[in-house]
Amino acid sequence: MSKVNKPIVIGVTGGSGSGKTSVSQAIYNYFPGKSIMMLEQDSYYKNQDHLSFEDRLKTNYDHPFAFDTDLLIEHLNQLLGYNSIEKPVYDYTRHTRSGDTIFQDPKEVIILEGILILEDIRLRELMDIKLYVDTDDDIRIIRRIKRDIEERGRTLDNVIDQYLTVVKPMHAQFIEPTKKYADIIIPEGGRNQVAIDLMTTKIHTIFEERAL
Repeated sequence: MSKVNKPIVIGVTGGSGSGKTSVSQAIYNYFPGKSIMMLEQDSYYKNQDHLSFEDRLKTNYDHPFAFDTDLLIEHLNQLLGYNSIEKPVYDYTRHTRSGDTIFQDPKEVIILEGILILEDIRLRELMDIKLYVDTDDDIRIIRRIKRDIEERGRTLDNVIDQYLTVVKPMHAQFIEPTKKYADIIIPEGGRNQVAIDLMTTKIHTIFEERAL
């Protein structure tokens, strides 16, 4: 692997249910076998083993304090230096980290995805391209309800209550304002094939320039 250039970091953000994960996956899946990886901010929720399960349920997962941003920055810097990391794994059923980690080799293109990656200036300064996926609130809440019930074992009442009391106000306070830092704003997430095509073309150019 060439060390002439540092890896390229592409930040993909947007509100919960905006389609940022779909955009990230669509870009990633376009380059099978290439030197590209995903780094999810969700993996870096703080460890909460010191709290009771009841107290863990009270955690505001849409606030910057919920994330171990220092560890995320440390790992991103390690990857930028072409060093491997042990990425943490978060257990959504126990609301804390599992004891497992995922070994991750460095890659030439890093897709950093998460709701608050543009909130911290230290993270922003490590990104080469910053994308904000901008999707209507009604669509986002419908997607969140479907995801949290099917994938995270939540009830409908729980998801709606969490959205109204935490997710919506946190979006307005911390996520929406970071749109101003984006280089590109993508309406309607994973359905915006034009924006995805533009990004894959850009990444293809990066691979060509590095003869990868």
